[in-house]
Amino acid sequence: MIDATFWVAVSFFIFIGILIYFKIPSKIKISLDDNILEIKKQIEEAEKLNSEARNILGEQEDKLINSKKEIKKMIDEANDNVEKEILKTNKEFHQLMELRKKNAELRINQMKQQAIKDVKNASVSIAINSVEKLLKNSMDKSKLDKVFLKSIEETKLALSKKSS
Repeated sequence: MIDATFWVAVSFFIFIGILIYFKIPSKIKISLDDNILEIKKQIEEAEKLNSEARNILGEQEDKLINSKKEIKKMIDEANDNVEKEILKTNKEFHQLMELRKKNAELRINQMKQQAIKDVKNASVSIAINSVEKLLKNSMDKSKLDKVFLKSIEETKLALSKKSS
């Protein structure tokens, strides 16, 4: 009357007994607890690294923002400096052109004065030559003196009008 089911049940209980005798369930429990602790340590380490990474990321983002602000500030300062230099150069250019214009006007006035002097000298020279010719061609001394004096007076009068 002992059939195969009986022997399977007996061998099952013997197997369970052997497992309990050699404390296999407690060893499995200890092994599982050790694995759980190791996994918890790894998770804590990962969370710690994640936190550090976030901190570093935040610091780098702050540095990036500060760098962008600094670059913008530098660009604005450079633009201001360029505008100031352009205005300064433009002002210096206009001053130089004004100075050159004044120098040119001064030279023109000097040349004009020199031309007036040259014309006066030429007219005086012509007047003197005319008077000399008149004197040479004239026979009467008294007539000659009158013409000479009259010519000199006319020449003086003409020169005084031109010089003033």
